[in-house]
Amino acid sequence: MLRHAGVAAVLAAAGLLFATSALTSGGTDLRSEAADLGSLVAQRSQENSERATRVSALRSEVDALSRDAQQPLGGDAGEDPLADPGLGTASGALAVTGPGLTVTLDDAPTEEPRPAGATPDDLVVHQQDVEAVVNALWAGGAEAMVIMDQRIVATSAVRCVGNVLVLQGRTYSPPYRISAIGDVDRLHAALDDSAEVSIYQQYVAAYGLGYQVSDVDDLQVPAFDGTTRATYARVPATGGGR
Repeated sequence: MLRHAGVAAVLAAAGLLFATSALTSGGTDLRSEAADLGSLVAQRSQENSERATRVSALRSEVDALSRDAQQPLGGDAGEDPLADPGLGTASGALAVTGPGLTVTLDDAPTEEPRPAGATPDDLVVHQQDVEAVVNALWAGGAEAMVIMDQRIVATSAVRCVGNVLVLQGRTYSPPYRISAIGDVDRLHAALDDSAEVSIYQQYVAAYGLGYQVSDVDDLQVPAFDGTTRATYARVPATGGGR
């Protein structure tokens, strides 16, 4: 009976956690569109920041209730699957420390003369530029990754709205920092081999965009503090028709 009560408490707390988490979708590609959504983005970012503390507290409560619910009546607590370092790292549930590198992308300096033929879109970092670096680092065997101050997991999505980056409900302005833990030589090689990163480097050479790669001996990557719930996914209807 106590075990059933514990499971019910976990579900109730988890439901509240999901209800207070926000996910922003439908961003725009800055190289093709510069939407003037600054006020809306700032408002949503403030709301998400205010909820972050509540989400963190609820997550701790859910974790504690989950451990209680897994404990057999009159017996020892069940094994925590996230105690496996491999699973905990892959899921983002555990903070990770180790060698790696940080890639910094930045807009072209505004105080310098604009290169001949350059348009405003040529002088700023765009969604696909951040995605190019992220994809290259994963391809290079990155074990854990963070963009700015947020852990990247399977459900993370990079979006650009206007001239800001939107990541898991929070907004950021350049310079953008992408850090990854892994074999440093492999990570460098993956960046060098990426066709998409090579295109960005052409803009670096032509228009003065920022691109810097720095090795880090003891990189600190925090645990993921958001929700992995698929907010917009739907199970397809079965049966005939479309």
